[in-house]
Amino acid sequence: MSTLTDRIAQDFASSAPVLQGGGQAAVLGRRRALDALEAKGLPSSRDENWKYANLRSLERARFVPAPPVETLPAAAELPPALPGIARYVFVDGHFAPAASAALRAGVVSRTVQAGDGATMADERFALLNQAFATDGLIIEVDETHARPLQLEVLFVASAVAENGGSYPRLEVRLHPRAQLTLIERHLSATPAGSFITSAVEVEAAAGAHLEHYRLQELNARSILFDTLSARLAAEAVYRLHLIGTGAQSARSTLALRLAGERAELSLAVATLGARQQVQDTYAVVEHAVANARTAQTFRGIAADRARVAFNGKIIVLPGAHGTDSRQSLRGLLAGPEAEIDVRPQLEIYNDDVRCSHGATAGKLDDAMLFYLLSRGLDRATAQRLLKWAFLEDVISQVTLAPLRRQIEERLAGQLHDEALRELL
Repeated sequence: MSTLTDRIAQDFASSAPVLQGGGQAAVLGRRRALDALEAKGLPSSRDENWKYANLRSLERARFVPAPPVETLPAAAELPPALPGIARYVFVDGHFAPAASAALRAGVVSRTVQAGDGATMADERFALLNQAFATDGLIIEVDETHARPLQLEVLFVASAVAENGGSYPRLEVRLHPRAQLTLIERHLSATPAGSFITSAVEVEAAAGAHLEHYRLQELNARSILFDTLSARLAAEAVYRLHLIGTGAQSARSTLALRLAGERAELSLAVATLGARQQVQDTYAVVEHAVANARTAQTFRGIAADRARVAFNGKIIVLPGAHGTDSRQSLRGLLAGPEAEIDVRPQLEIYNDDVRCSHGATAGKLDDAMLFYLLSRGLDRATAQRLLKWAFLEDVISQVTLAPLRRQIEERLAGQLHDEALRELL
């Protein structure tokens, strides 16, 4: 057993009184998750799909769950509530009813959920979440709603990493032809650096439609390891939007399986790194059956000494004839010591497919920069406008207008463009 795995086991044993909730099934589920994690171990920088992630932060982490807090810290500033959308707030992985609003009975329920454990090697942090999560949310939607249900879930981190970890957990279950718009945010309540291990599971039945916005806005001292697993049945549609601007180090692992004919997946990712941030995303999309479609768009900007990475892997299995898959991965270097890593991968075991991919990484377009300078703009403003246009391929896919405005204001702040913020 490695030193790190040994520490996890010790923290699990010391957390036994806290982890007894949820009944015997949950206790056994946590134990199975820990056993699987001990057998597999957490990844290291020697693992090919983890070489861009910052794993050194685990050396300082304490894995015991952070204790629940009665109220949000006084310094916490939550984003304005979106009109007509129910809001569920969790602080350090624990439900905070006083900060939540317009809750929907019968659709969403709290839960302590520990499953049988992740099956893919790159989902090992999901096992860590399953072992230590003390609270979470299940969203279950059927087709009785006349229009798409709209919900927002805020996962707020406040605990200092040296005192304990935060384990947000979310499960989404869509019945046949159900519709849901889900906004999932990860943000910090204090300037303290937190250690967060998040897990999300999505199950979309036949004909279901899910519009899922995931916004990572943690403070510059926090560490995030995030795992999302999704399975799409026949004719299900999943539109997944990821906007990452925060954290000292953030790693997202996405495991997406198109298991039904004519299922559709749209994955749009935008990440913005500055200072010495590390933003790493690994997305595996598996086409298991015929006539499914995937569109994958990534836009990343690395400034200062930041590292931004995106590894997109498409697997087309033998029976998945008629697959239509497209990848567009682009990275922008905006600092002399910054690093961009974009890596498209295709594994195709079928001749009857249409698969295309493109990946580029480089600096701002000199011709476009010269054009803007020739129109009287100063260099800093011209560069910010070009960065904005670069991200627009992803931002334009946000169809919820009030949310899009919040995202644009956040990005304008990250780009230090007050003039642009005033125009929004």
